[in-house]
Amino acid sequence: MIIYQVLPRLWGSGHFSDWQEPEFDYLKTLGVSHIWFTGVPRHATGKPFVKGNPGSPYAIEDYYDVNPYLADVESERMDEFKSLINRVHASGLKLLTDFVPNHVAREYHGDIPRLNHCDADWTDTLKIDYNAPGAYDKMYQIVRFWAGLGVDGVRCDMVEMVPLALFTYIIGKIKAEFPDFKFIAEVYSKEGYRRYVREAGFDLLYDKSGLYDLLVPLMADRGDAREISWNWQRLGDLQPHMLNFLENHDEERLRAPDYAALGLASLFNGASFMLYFGEEVGENAARSERRRTSIFNWEKIPSVERLVRYIRTGEGLTATELQTLERHRSILSLASRIQSWANYDLCYCNVGLTGFDSEKHFAFLRYRPDKSEPPVLVACNFSPLPAAFDLRIPRDARALSGWETERVHIELSQRDISIL
Repeated sequence: MIIYQVLPRLWGSGHFSDWQEPEFDYLKTLGVSHIWFTGVPRHATGKPFVKGNPGSPYAIEDYYDVNPYLADVESERMDEFKSLINRVHASGLKLLTDFVPNHVAREYHGDIPRLNHCDADWTDTLKIDYNAPGAYDKMYQIVRFWAGLGVDGVRCDMVEMVPLALFTYIIGKIKAEFPDFKFIAEVYSKEGYRRYVREAGFDLLYDKSGLYDLLVPLMADRGDAREISWNWQRLGDLQPHMLNFLENHDEERLRAPDYAALGLASLFNGASFMLYFGEEVGENAARSERRRTSIFNWEKIPSVERLVRYIRTGEGLTATELQTLERHRSILSLASRIQSWANYDLCYCNVGLTGFDSEKHFAFLRYRPDKSEPPVLVACNFSPLPAAFDLRIPRDARALSGWETERVHIELSQRDISIL
């Protein structure tokens, strides 16, 4: 899965109707398979307690409604959302939205039992009471409602703050009726990864405390690239359930595109990848608080406005943005093609090689075990300096992949990748 996360209220006119065939065709050039429309279920807005204006997508006011401001005609908003689902499916893509199981808005409209307090500083919410009779079934019915509309999956917010048994119950029942429905978990503790996959049944987990937390210091010229191998080895059979990312609505935007990090996160070992809208043209939120695109306010994002114009007219992006987009296209379209291929980590057999810095360089092969297509070699340079070395491909890697030569010369620009 390659997921494109977008806040529809910050795209175009901010309506479901902005999403038409040109948008879907564009996303397919990036290898995207799923669109996560963030902030669709109706949340509190225009109230004294909300954060910002129109408010947080995670202060749910009505689990069975969509935000009126996303529709051209408010009274027809559910029909407009159903039409969006149909357009997404007609394009060959799939649609994801949010499931918020930990809390509701302070003025929530519904019968979900809640406590009289909030977690952390989420003062616009109240925590759900899972000790109350019937709470599990009420939450199952919510997911069943969205699955019944044709939604293809949900990104589940802050799953570590609610009982694991809730998801075992919901996922089991939903999968029995909708076997292809996807559940994606926002998790932060690697210690719990196995339980959320093996016990609860999640399809994908954020690898936040794994790969993301390794790549952030590497992109800032700190960290150690060897930890990438160690993280992969610790994950073991959980690796196919990881969702890698460089940006999302909770994290800082990148200050500049880092193709070494992008290539590693999207191409290494077949994990799924998530792209945050505007990331592909270098949006860095430099003018925004804490370098984040706000999820609490209306905001005009100049680079995203130019991107929307480009999608619809073929014009609008700057030369730098076009170059950034083309690099993302080449890397992510390859990721979508080779996602099921086998993986061979080449770092262990190049330790001490002249020019190869184990702390700043990383290399791997992707290959089809049946050798029906040529293998792909990827080398990443996380250093702010260029690099050049003759990479060694060991005999067993050549036998498995069909790669022919024992040595291959690699030249890398700073923070870049080479794909052979």
